[in-house]
Amino acid sequence: MVAANAMQIVNEAIEAHGGMDYWNSLEALDVEMSAKGFLFTAKQRPILQRVRMRASTREPRFSFFDFPKPGQTSELIGTKEVRILDSEGKIVDRRENPLAAFHGIRRLFKWDDLDFIYFGGYANWNYLTAPFMLARKGFVVEALEPLQGDMASLTRLRVTFPADIPTHSRQQIFYFDDQRLLRRLDYTAKPVGGWAHAAHLCGDYRTFGRLKVPTRRWALPLPFGHRPLPGPRLVDIEVHDIRPAPASSGAA
Repeated sequence: MVAANAMQIVNEAIEAHGGMDYWNSLEALDVEMSAKGFLFTAKQRPILQRVRMRASTREPRFSFFDFPKPGQTSELIGTKEVRILDSEGKIVDRRENPLAAFHGIRRLFKWDDLDFIYFGGYANWNYLTAPFMLARKGFVVEALEPLQGDMASLTRLRVTFPADIPTHSRQQIFYFDDQRLLRRLDYTAKPVGGWAHAAHLCGDYRTFGRLKVPTRRWALPLPFGHRPLPGPRLVDIEVHDIRPAPASSGAA
């Protein structure tokens, strides 16, 4: 299939999830979310229980509120930096080029707060801005042949991410149903390890404003082929609420 067909699929998916005009009218998504799973145990991280977050719709920027401690705000700023601010907005901890820190031996067994802010920040920004982010400059999409059997009805796109977008892996597979709703992502969570292949499933769609969003997400091991193992759930996410924040009248 040619690239034009791939972009047609992207445009149809964007329309199915709320439309680009509406997305462009927003500044951010204010989210309340819980998350747990094997990854939290493996990296000695506490689970997230109804944590407030904000995802920018304009750039890869993400915030956790009252995290890691009450009164603190944690921020991901693209690929460049993660930081923790106190209640007065003063930086209490920061790390430049946070991806580079994952090459240390300690990260195999334990993540510190800044490790988690990087991984959780970019991952949730990716999840909350898909499929709209696929229309950003630098993304390359290619339509793939359908699979056989019970996945034959799903449309697949191979997506190559640009270098300025923090993400699990530069190439990922997006699966859309016949309504063009996103149902699955396949990726390698490189900060976890080059072996960390996963199928990330999406369900329980709800509408917030005009956005259609999956409110349940769970990632399963995908060691080979196209069928994930039944467990363990590497990450299990529940979105409780999303409040789309309109752009101010002076916003670009």
